[in-house]
Amino acid sequence: MGYYTAINYWVLGGFEGKKSAAEAIRDASSMGLGGVELTFGDCLKTDITDKECAAIASEARHIGVGLRTLASGHYWGCSLSSPDRAERDKAVAFTLRYLEVAKALGAETVLVVPGAVDVAWDPSRPIVPYRAAWEHATDSLRRCLSAAEKLGVNIALENVWNKFLLGPFEFRQFIDQFGSARIGSYFDIGNAVITGYPEHWIEILGDRIKAIHVKNFKRQDCGGVLGGFGDDLLIGDVNYDAVKAQLAAIGFTGPATTEMIPFCRLPNMILPDMDLARKTAAALKQLFP
Repeated sequence: MGYYTAINYWVLGGFEGKKSAAEAIRDASSMGLGGVELTFGDCLKTDITDKECAAIASEARHIGVGLRTLASGHYWGCSLSSPDRAERDKAVAFTLRYLEVAKALGAETVLVVPGAVDVAWDPSRPIVPYRAAWEHATDSLRRCLSAAEKLGVNIALENVWNKFLLGPFEFRQFIDQFGSARIGSYFDIGNAVITGYPEHWIEILGDRIKAIHVKNFKRQDCGGVLGGFGDDLLIGDVNYDAVKAQLAAIGFTGPATTEMIPFCRLPNMILPDMDLARKTAAALKQLFP
């Protein structure tokens, strides 16, 4: 089975978006990957024009690098599940723009964090009651759905450390309530390891999975901390054989994108890191040939 493999922008260009999209595209090509996952809100500015998007898409086609998915870290500070209606409105507006830019670039899927009960690493963010998080996130995503359907772009909800949608059956129920193939899962293999086994999630989510993030995670002391996200895809507790067997069972062939954020290096984590990017790309191609 051949996979479409890609690398996320942040290891190539950092969180400040200092490297251009064209440079990141060339980086992915030099590593022999099929694609790069550009990030919206830093690499791709929210006011990017259609003309600029067309130039980026043209460059990617010329080089032979896909732009099938986009990602964003914006939702940790501006949540679709916020108790503040004004913040939710901003998060919805951001998502609508995100979808428009994806369409202009020819991307098929955008990664969206559906909401959060809390943001553990940011004590300034509110603790949102679980029921309220569900209701607010549902309402916000409904406000984005018609645009996703009109544009033909998938909203793929990522399983993240948000104390929300903590199991695969619950995640599936949340997706299915919308009754639309345009809302699905952006399944992060490494993020699932702290509370379970990614292969179990894949079996249950099935064809709702639009894309996957490939990370590894090492459990510690019966659970884990951010330091469990290392700097080597090959080291950790992910059983890749089991993961790939379940991916094959649901007929998934990509996009499989590595998102390398080496929290094990905190407080001295520095991105971009091109040596790490090249090492990670080689491991990804080994794991998902």
